[in-house]
Amino acid sequence: MRILGYLIQKEFIQIVRNKALLPMMTILPIVQLILLSNAASNEIKDVRVVLVDMDQSETSRLLVRKITANDRFTIVDAPFSQEQGMELLQANKADIILEVPSNFEKEYIRGEQPELQMLVNAINGQQATVGSGYLNNVIRSFNQDIMREVAVRMRQVGGAQVNIVTRNWYNPEIKYNHFMAPGILAEITALLTIVLSAMNVVREREIGTIEQINVTPIQKWQFILGKLIPFLCVGLVLLTVGLTAAKLIFDIPIRGNIPLIFFYAIFNLIAVLGLGLLISNFADTQQQAIFVAFFFVMIFILMCGLFTPIDSMPKWAQLLTIPNPLAHFISVSRKVLMKGSGLADVKWEFIYTIMLAIVFNSLAIWSYRKQV
Repeated sequence: MRILGYLIQKEFIQIVRNKALLPMMTILPIVQLILLSNAASNEIKDVRVVLVDMDQSETSRLLVRKITANDRFTIVDAPFSQEQGMELLQANKADIILEVPSNFEKEYIRGEQPELQMLVNAINGQQATVGSGYLNNVIRSFNQDIMREVAVRMRQVGGAQVNIVTRNWYNPEIKYNHFMAPGILAEITALLTIVLSAMNVVREREIGTIEQINVTPIQKWQFILGKLIPFLCVGLVLLTVGLTAAKLIFDIPIRGNIPLIFFYAIFNLIAVLGLGLLISNFADTQQQAIFVAFFFVMIFILMCGLFTPIDSMPKWAQLLTIPNPLAHFISVSRKVLMKGSGLADVKWEFIYTIMLAIVFNSLAIWSYRKQV
């Protein structure tokens, strides 16, 4: 244990002497958290709509006024033909064309179901999906208003009425900052530590100091553990700084147990540090280590559920998220912070992460070669 203590002491001295590491642990997480939490949002704030009102009735004007009153929509034009609207869509000056048919009000009065046509510019699939969803909500609200008027008339003659009340749990105001910040916090913590650990061993190989360690009777597991523990502390500092910044800047909800977050983070950081050290063992230069780490980082980010829900992925892609430590970290941080989940609720994330930590670190110890 004394040898291990000397190794850890050496690593801490190197970390303290590294002038670039302190800003990476303090300033970079805060900057990334602010930028990404505001920029990486699924919220669409400006949907450009072309309204083609072929009916020009009081009911259709009521619908148009309801859409116009919504801040999310900008009415680009209101032509009298779909062809004119298509010209704006093709010129990329509009996102959605909403066409009201000529017999709209007449079918409403008859009690039929008039059909509105919505043509969506789907080049940007996310904007098309979210924008059309917003417009569908407005039309649904308009429909409910009409139905409410009918219900009032029925109540006047003794009819019954059913009210539906919708409430959003865990994020009542649907604030994207509250949704994104815990995920980005987990992403920053895991990814910075994997890159730092991937560069560490190969850096010693480049400057020649690893040869001095290899001539000593140090065991391979002592060497890997000596590298892992200091960077585990760095990762926990990163998590503390990021969590504090997220609470102060975005006022993210903390409904669960904070020590549970840190307890899980220890296992997750051990897993990603093991992967980083494994990469470092096979790389000859720091550039190679960064490129290989970048390869895994890109896969982890795009398949972690931060931007695309894992449940929406194909079955094979959902299975590939199991060996993704970032996906489990994001899941735990969201569940604990936003939902107030306990240990029993995140037990599978713990089990998968502990298995990953054992596999990655075993491979890192096995692949390390004591060669002078």
